[in-house]
Amino acid sequence: MSKPLLFALAGLCSAPLLAAEMTVELEIPRLQVAEYHRPYVALWLEGAGNRHVADLAVWYDLKLADAEGEKWLKDLRQWWRRSGRNLDLPVDGISGATRAVGKHRLSFAGDSTQLQHLAAGDYQLVVEAAREVGGRELLRLPFSWPPQQGSTASVQGQHELGAVNLELTP
Repeated sequence: MSKPLLFALAGLCSAPLLAAEMTVELEIPRLQVAEYHRPYVALWLEGAGNRHVADLAVWYDLKLADAEGEKWLKDLRQWWRRSGRNLDLPVDGISGATRAVGKHRLSFAGDSTQLQHLAAGDYQLVVEAAREVGGRELLRLPFSWPPQQGSTASVQGQHELGAVNLELTP
């Protein structure tokens, strides 16, 4: 078989993996409390045995002087133990400012930095939120990658998070 034909076939076989997309919509609910602070939120992927695979996003207070906001990332306990303490923050494309009350949408293409090395298999999307003078909440959504067909999954938070929806498209 000629090399150009071999490369063309290899490109066709890998195209569906690159075309896949993951979209996460998460809600930060309005809380009726005396002292409200926006939550710190981390989204990451775990493989078998709750092994950290990739960070998708970390929202925290980037505006505090002397990177003071990073000090409170330890309150995102699961994320901090699995990944956060090993990162040199801020991380380009992952770190971002805290978000206001409402629904927030994040999309990741199969060839994005976060997903490009994701092998075929079963995973969990993990979303953790912690708030000053508030609580902490951790939600998990199982999924398979790469998606063979379009699929959706949802989980409802109880305190710091509202609905979290995961949509996968091949």
